[in-house]
Amino acid sequence: MERNIYDDETFFSSYSSMTRSRLGLTGAGEWASLEPLIPDVAGLRILDLGCGFGWHAAYFAKHGALDIDAVDISERMLGKARQINNDAKIRYMLCDIEAFSAGDESYDLVFSSLAMHYVRNYRLLVSRIYKWLRKNGTFLFSFEHPAFTAEGSEDWFYDEEGGILHFPLDNYFSEGIRETHFLGSIIPKYHRTLTTYVSALLEAGFTLTGLVEPEVPEHLKTLDEMKNEWRRPMMLIIRAEKR
Repeated sequence: MERNIYDDETFFSSYSSMTRSRLGLTGAGEWASLEPLIPDVAGLRILDLGCGFGWHAAYFAKHGALDIDAVDISERMLGKARQINNDAKIRYMLCDIEAFSAGDESYDLVFSSLAMHYVRNYRLLVSRIYKWLRKNGTFLFSFEHPAFTAEGSEDWFYDEEGGILHFPLDNYFSEGIRETHFLGSIIPKYHRTLTTYVSALLEAGFTLTGLVEPEVPEHLKTLDEMKNEWRRPMMLIIRAEKR
C-alpha cells in the first residue's frame, strides 16, 4: 500500500469493530466459499500474505500445518494477531508483501485474504509466488471483485431519500489506482480486470483449479453491513496450482 492506513488509531479502531474482525472466520462473508478450497494443510509449510489479525494462520495451525510465515505491513494488525491468534507454529513478520522475499520452493501453500487489490505490481508478485511454491503447491487468494473496484467509489447510487438504487459499474477496462472511501478514510487500491488476474497466473505457469464469487451465508444476511451484499459481487476467490 502507498500508505499504511491500518496503523492509524482511528481507522484501526473502526476496523476492529467490524463483524469479521470481532468474530474471525465465522464473521467473514466469504469464509463458507473459501474453506472448501483450502487443501489438507497437515504437514505443510504455509505463507500467509497480508495476514491481518491472524485468523487464517491460526486455522492452518489448528489443522496441522508444519509452520506458517504470516506477513503484514501493519504493526497494529500484527500486535492484535499475536494477542488473539498466537501459536508456536506461526511466525508473524512485519513487511510489505511486495517487499517480502523467500527462497525457491519454500512453501506448499501461499495464501492471501483480501490483499491483492493493494498490490501495485500484481504480475511480478504472482511470478515470485510461483517460484516460492514447491511442485504441486497451491496459491489460494481472495480479493475485491473487479466489478466492485472498477468505478472507484465502491459505494451505491442512492435516491433522494437515501435509499439504495443500484451499484455503479464504470471504467472497467481502465486499470490502475482507485481512491476508495472505507470506514471514513480514503484508501488507495488497484483495479484490474478479471482477465488480468487470471492471465497473470497462467503466464507464470499456474493451472487454474478454482474460481468462486462468494455469496453471503444465511447466518450473516440479517446484519446491516451484509443485507445488500447479495445484490452485487464484492469478492472473488481464485485457487491455482503449480503442477
